[in-house]
Amino acid sequence: MIFPDKLRALRKSKGYTQEELAERLGLSRQAIAKYESGQGYPDIGNLIGMSELFNVTVDWLVKDGDCEAGASAEELPQDLSELIGFRLLANRNTYAGFSNETDPSRPDSHDFRFDQGDYTYIDTYLGGERFAGEEAVWKNGKAVYAMNYAGRVLDQRFSGNFLKAALRAADPKMPYRGPSHFTDGEYTYTATVEGDITWFQGYEEISCRSDKVYECYFHGGLVK
Repeated sequence: MIFPDKLRALRKSKGYTQEELAERLGLSRQAIAKYESGQGYPDIGNLIGMSELFNVTVDWLVKDGDCEAGASAEELPQDLSELIGFRLLANRNTYAGFSNETDPSRPDSHDFRFDQGDYTYIDTYLGGERFAGEEAVWKNGKAVYAMNYAGRVLDQRFSGNFLKAALRAADPKMPYRGPSHFTDGEYTYTATVEGDITWFQGYEEISCRSDKVYECYFHGGLVK
């Protein structure tokens, strides 16, 4: 993910318009528009202001590449590496993988479950075009991780199959929902996250021919 994409995703994750972000940074709306279109680049003072506003580092803002949060999987303690690996495997074998749907745990809910070794993963959500849910992981019957999410479809061009493909593409650098960037044909998925696997919040969206057709907010971390 490059700087314009990061700035746009961060702004939307806070619910700011370009005008509102410009006001908070002491800039013009035109300046924000240029930054987000790649036609301009902020100076170091404005980069610092953005890093403080969005609680990200200047290095992360200016460095092109994966929109990763926290340490790499190789740098994490063994138990967290196991948790991330299991969460990614469970993700590919439940909703995103069209498999392991179970009986509803609540009226009108959609539930998925995946078990392997000491770990159990359960994802349950309500709604469809507007939805909210929670996924959680247990180890030896004890809850160790949970994430809540809520989103909505914004346009009839939204593709559920594309969303599932993006979610299946998640990797250890971005193990929360999908990767920082995923494209297939006219669809593009982007996600940005603040924090790491222990405590995080994020935002994802899907665009079709540059028009936003879906968005979702999520947050979670370790539980004990």
